[in-house]
Amino acid sequence: MMATQPLLDLSPVLHVMLMGLVVALGPIAWVWVRNPKAVATRRLQALTLITLFLTFDLVLFGSFTRLTDSGLGCPDWPGCYGNASPTGAHEEISRAQAVMPTGPVTHAKAWIEMIHRYLATGVGVLIATLALTTWLERRRSGGTIHPWWPTVTLAWVCVQGAFGALTVTMKLFPAIVTLHLLGGVVLLALLCKQAVAYAQAERGTPATSVSAGLKGLLIATTAVLWLQIALGGWVSTNYAVLACTEFPKCQGSWWPAMDFSQGFEVWRALGLTSAGDHISFAALSAIHYVHRLFAYVAFAFIVALAIQLNKAKVLPLQTRWLVALALMQLVTGLSNVVLDWPLVAAVLHTGGAAALVVVLTWTLCESRVAAGALATAASNARRSIA
Repeated sequence: MMATQPLLDLSPVLHVMLMGLVVALGPIAWVWVRNPKAVATRRLQALTLITLFLTFDLVLFGSFTRLTDSGLGCPDWPGCYGNASPTGAHEEISRAQAVMPTGPVTHAKAWIEMIHRYLATGVGVLIATLALTTWLERRRSGGTIHPWWPTVTLAWVCVQGAFGALTVTMKLFPAIVTLHLLGGVVLLALLCKQAVAYAQAERGTPATSVSAGLKGLLIATTAVLWLQIALGGWVSTNYAVLACTEFPKCQGSWWPAMDFSQGFEVWRALGLTSAGDHISFAALSAIHYVHRLFAYVAFAFIVALAIQLNKAKVLPLQTRWLVALALMQLVTGLSNVVLDWPLVAAVLHTGGAAALVVVLTWTLCESRVAAGALATAASNARRSIA
């Protein structure tokens, strides 16, 4: 029954897009009603913030979809058995659930998957609205925000939609699912950049001046966090969380049996090697333990950055957020291991990582190296070369 259903069935695409439009109309109407006399840039700022919030929710719900094994709740894309909602596919879902009551297709999982798609489509409509409105405002009055940022974001959300389709049609291929997760986080960073730019334009003040060293540490911390998120996505998409159920040791050892070559073989199907064999437990242990070891590195970078920001007495709000989120990641990460991967803790762990990306992007955009500091750094570099 499931095998006869085409993986890509575009017949319900217009209805799914309509559901996304319905999702997006609420935030759009709310922004315009709440800001009836505001200038266009103020409304764009409000719409960017609410789109950022909904994109964050989408990342969380995507994590919930994956953790509840609902990624194939509807085995085709973009609809569900060629229908725009699980209601129209009730008979097909019931037959699949009767064959495998705890399998990938159940009524609950189908609804979870389709709600995720409706929310994703709604975010796409909001981002398209931002891009179109920004270009119109730019042509009308010159605007204060370059329209290429919303345009790049629109292009990226289309790429993200393609990854969403591939997630289903390639049956939860780990590399594709991990890229889909990273793509959602990229959307958060792009929207955060635009939100900060609007805020700076509204208050009429530039970014905070920081030393070249502090800016370098901020960039390095951001790079480390992105790598850690990629490793975390690889753990989640390979279901390797429970390969180690102890802390700080793993399987009673500081260095358990691990197969790194098999664990980090990127292009392979879920649960299999490229040769078609079942992936070994040692490979899952390698995936988990590398993420855990690099978590220590990421935590150290975030703490060091927070200490340096506090010493420099700059960006205190961002500093407090960094400390709070780092501690939350520590607690939820430990909960995933020692409490056998509770759903709430696992979703919060993904949310904490996404929030850290937003805060670090915010911090990057709100900081700049002073001209004098740049000149001093360049002079020191020339002297060292000489």
